[in-house]
Amino acid sequence: METILSIKNLSKNYGLVQAVKNVSLEIQKGNVYGILGPNGSGKSTTLGIVLNVVNKTSGEYSWFGGTMQTHDALKKVGAIIERPNFYPYMTAQENLELVCKIKNINYSKVTEKLTLVGLIDRKDSKFRTFSLGMKQRLAIASALLNDPEILILDEPTNGLDPQGIHQIRDIIKHIASQGTTILLASHLLDEVEKVCSHVLILRKGEILYSGSVDSVSANQGFFELQAEDNTALKASLQRHSAIEKITEDNGKLLVYLKEPLEAVTLNRYLFERNIALCHLVKRKVSLEEQFLELTNSQSSIINHQSKIIKE
Repeated sequence: METILSIKNLSKNYGLVQAVKNVSLEIQKGNVYGILGPNGSGKSTTLGIVLNVVNKTSGEYSWFGGTMQTHDALKKVGAIIERPNFYPYMTAQENLELVCKIKNINYSKVTEKLTLVGLIDRKDSKFRTFSLGMKQRLAIASALLNDPEILILDEPTNGLDPQGIHQIRDIIKHIASQGTTILLASHLLDEVEKVCSHVLILRKGEILYSGSVDSVSANQGFFELQAEDNTALKASLQRHSAIEKITEDNGKLLVYLKEPLEAVTLNRYLFERNIALCHLVKRKVSLEEQFLELTNSQSSIINHQSKIIKE
């Protein structure tokens, strides 16, 4: 599979603050990658470096297998890393035609991209009349005018209302379905889980996880169980070899697995021990829960290391 962007051991220091620490990532053609992390985790800095607007401290990156210089490679990249910035007194069409003129792109692309982002009926409306969501969609249309091989978005739904968020996500999915590679930075777990095929999770500039979204949330899941006698239920569950741990929440037992176990098999196991369930639901651990587990585990490691150093 063709490599669009390769990042190796990238670091960025701002004085004593290390914003990015040895980040590595391979962006393969046709996938949707998310860089996930809270504010200050190094997401925007990483994007700024590969877009040649932030100088790296160390490490390296290369576009399209290193076959071209960054300046030439960026001609095949579409990016939105700041708030949409167009002339307020010009219409949507006029603003995009100006971008086409600057970048030497055929004007025919304007109608095509306005249609793609759902703004063709507002092509003659002035930019100042647009909502924040419409401004963001126009920015995406502008970034797509040169038919880029990869589209880079920094917090594409930040500040939008639920309808605007839904529209942007649908547009991203549609663009991806046409074969465009996408790299987006977000602090929203839900956004990455619904839109991305791959995720890089950052915390304070360091990688906590890198791989497919399915893999990070791939787990045996857990059961929500309840019986008239939860004490007897718990005692029976603790003797099952597939069960890793049991917790309790609002009168229900949350049963986490260490190996595959189907609901019908578990129900039969309990019935044979004279336990009748009044509630049985199997759930998958969400990306949010996995993310919190990763960040909490990292915090525990850091706290433990600090304790050792102090001792």
